[in-house]
Order: sequence, then structure tokens, then C-alpha cells
Amino acid sequence: MLTFAIPCLFGLEGLVGDEVRRLGLRDVRVENGRVLCRGELSDIPRLNINLRCGERVLILIASFPARSFEMLFQGAANVPWEDFIPRDGQFPVKGHALDSQLHSVPDCQKIVKKAAVNRLGRAYGLERLPETGAKYQIQFGIMRDQCALYLDTSGAGLHKRGYRAVGVEAPLRETLAAAMVTLSRYRGRDPFRDPFCGSGTIAIEAALIAKNRAPGLDRSFDAQKWGCIPGGAWMDAADEAMDKEFDGQYDIWGGDIDPKAVRIAHGNAVKAGVEDLVRFDVADAAKLKCQGEYGQVVTNPPYGERLLEQREAEDLYRMFGEVYRGIPPRWRVLVLTSHPEFERFFGRKADRKRKLYNGMIKCGLYQFSR
Repeated sequence: MLTFAIPCLFGLEGLVGDEVRRLGLRDVRVENGRVLCRGELSDIPRLNINLRCGERVLILIASFPARSFEMLFQGAANVPWEDFIPRDGQFPVKGHALDSQLHSVPDCQKIVKKAAVNRLGRAYGLERLPETGAKYQIQFGIMRDQCALYLDTSGAGLHKRGYRAVGVEAPLRETLAAAMVTLSRYRGRDPFRDPFCGSGTIAIEAALIAKNRAPGLDRSFDAQKWGCIPGGAWMDAADEAMDKEFDGQYDIWGGDIDPKAVRIAHGNAVKAGVEDLVRFDVADAAKLKCQGEYGQVVTNPPYGERLLEQREAEDLYRMFGEVYRGIPPRWRVLVLTSHPEFERFFGRKADRKRKLYNGMIKCGLYQFSR
């Protein structure tokens, strides 16, 4: 039985924990910035392919006190790296250190690498390891003099679904967009609108959720080349995910005043395989139309610090507040912004507010309903 660590954006831990439980993993524990769980090697493909809101899937290899370089070396040298890394495996090292006596990350990298080289060299009877095969990325995290060692199974972060080859300024991370859609309780039955769609990420994630299509089906992962994972596990996980997909027609729309952004959004929808489920138009958010008794508006308007001057962003929020007053009463509206006074310019206090992070930018997700 392995222990997995799934890092995530701050504020999304509960959603990731729910995802992991639905996949049937054991001993799920939600912590700040990550979710821990237990499972088998065959769960590595299932987690990577299916997780919408987690950032990557790590195997927790070891945890030990590391108040000195000697303690770090001995702890890393005691890890049975040969259980995972073959004689030709590449094993680069990266990590971080916070609030610890060991604070030089480059020096810690060298120590962990040296320990792994010594261990694997003895295990395989080699003085020099070729490192010409598959990549087994080693990560370390040293927090308050306690070191944790991991193997990264994902490679590129899980937010890189593979459909957004190009984007516009200030892109929204796919994992955060999926979380916004999930928090809106959208399941495909009602109309869905994003009037500031940019490169289309929110609407595309809504289409993937409506179809129940696993977000990792169209990309690759480092652990696909690992010999220690049972043969056929990746294909089995993909088949299992595709068996859960829904067929249907959905009313999902994204609009943006910038024609270039709309062209990019449509191209991204094609790459994601949802171009028949979502439509994009050049449109002014001031003229947003919401018809029907129920629906969701989920959007990420410009923040002011990145795309517009502060005053222009505030004028935009005032305008959208006017638009909100014309939206039918039972529609749910979610707005993500980093502006600390968004509610004042919008003209209404949110019914719910959740603190989230878009990368390193602290944001608020404001939910309005009447």
C-alpha cells in the first residue's frame, strides 16, 4: 500500500478530497495545500487521469527529521529507491525548504541526489548510473526540520490538460476553473454562461464536467513509462473513465469583447473535443442574456492589476453589477477576482465568499443568488 500526496491550490483541498473519495482511495486526509490518501500502484493512472482540481500526484516515499546535512543524507540513503527507479532511470531532484535549519535548496538537492546515487549504485553494482531511461522526478520538502521525499508521477502539472496550446493574458489555471464550475453546482442540466471567457477555460471545463469526461485522457504522464506500474493499468484507467461519460446537448456559452480571444477559445474547445458542446461569440458583457428559470454565470473578469488600469476594472465591476440586476432570480452567479473592494463596486454583498488563489494571486470567489 502506497501513500499519495496530491498538492492543490489553497482553498481547493476539500474539493480534491471529495474527488479522491469518489475514486475509492483509502484513508483520505485533507491538509492545507494538499490531500493525502492510500492506494496501490494501479491507482496512479486513475488519479492522474481523473482528478480535476489537484495539481499533481506524488508518492510519499519517506519522512524523517533533517536538522543537518548528515541527517538529510542518511534519511535519503535509507530509502529503497531501487523499488521504483531502474538501473537506467533518470532521477533529477528538486524541492523546497521552509522554516528549517537547512535552508539552501541547491545544497539540499545535491545531498538528496548524492544519497540516491549511492543507494542505486550499490543496488545495481554500478559506479556510474547512465540515467538514459524514463524520468523519476524526486521531490523533497523540508518544513520545520522535517523532510518528506516524493516521486512525482505526473510530470507536467495536472492543470495542463493539453487543450490550451495558446492563451491570452492572465490565463486562469484549468484546475481552478474546474473548481469554480464545481462550486457553482453545475451538472449540465441548466444554461451556463461566462461573459468574460478569455481563452475559454471556464466554459471548456464546464463542458468536460457536463459530459463527465476525465480531464487527463488527452495527455501523457511521466509514470506511463515506469516499469513498476502493472501492465495495462493506464489503458484500464482510461477505459474506466470513458465508460462513465455522458452523451447529451448542453447550453454552455462563453463571450468576450476581444475577437482574438474568442478565436483562441474556439480553438481550445476543438483541442479539448468539446466544440460541439460549447459555443463562443464576440459579445459585450453589458448585453449578457440569461433566459430560463435556473442557470449559472461563472466568470473571471479582468482584475485591474494585470489587464486594465484599476479604474477601468472598477467601472467594469459597476457595469456587471447592473447586468446582475437583470439576471433571473434563481440563477447562481460566481465571480472570481483579486480586487479587495469588488463588492463595493459591484453594488452588493456576496451571499458567500471563498478565499482562493489563482497561481500566487490571492482572490475571492463571490457567489450571488436571489
